[in-house]
Amino acid sequence: MVFLEKILDLKLLNKMRLVGGFLKGKRINNPLDKLTRPLKDLVRESIFNIITHSKDEYVDLKNAKILDLFSGTGSFGIECISRGAKEVYFFENYKKSLQVLKKNIEILKLKKEAKIFNKDIYKNYLDLKNIKFEIIFLDPPFRDSNIKLLLKKIKDSKIVSKKTLIIIHRNRKTKEEFKNELNISREQIYGISKIIFGKIN
Repeated sequence: MVFLEKILDLKLLNKMRLVGGFLKGKRINNPLDKLTRPLKDLVRESIFNIITHSKDEYVDLKNAKILDLFSGTGSFGIECISRGAKEVYFFENYKKSLQVLKKNIEILKLKKEAKIFNKDIYKNYLDLKNIKFEIIFLDPPFRDSNIKLLLKKIKDSKIVSKKTLIIIHRNRKTKEEFKNELNISREQIYGISKIIFGKIN
């Protein structure tokens, strides 16, 4: 019976690889769950190429502080740690994703760098006093239509500086305007995904 349960547990998970840094090649777990939409390896790799090599979106990840909202199982934030980030604050309240996120952090021995918050960010104030983030990554469900509200919440929380890079993952077909909230410097399309880069106005 225990053996069967272990088999069933394995069927709930698939693996994604980390593409850079000291954890390059390591694989992390993701649940085989329709409500979880992990960032594909190639998309993640492209984002970090832009962060590393572009002029307008450049971020020095060494000792950086990262806020990973709707972090799922943590692929973006863990990739940041692998590339030298000092701290990553993970916000996730979906139980299945949260369980796998904690497991990934434990397996990779990243408890020192990872701060995990089991919170709905729409219902909880982003009480992160005296912290300015180099990157804030937003990967909400594609059906989520409250991004403007979230950007306002981020601005009001005073956790951004003039250099803070905002990265948003959306469906390429989603029609949204962020002109009042975000100074967009770049948009990239990868399959069904659209990645938006910008800074808070």
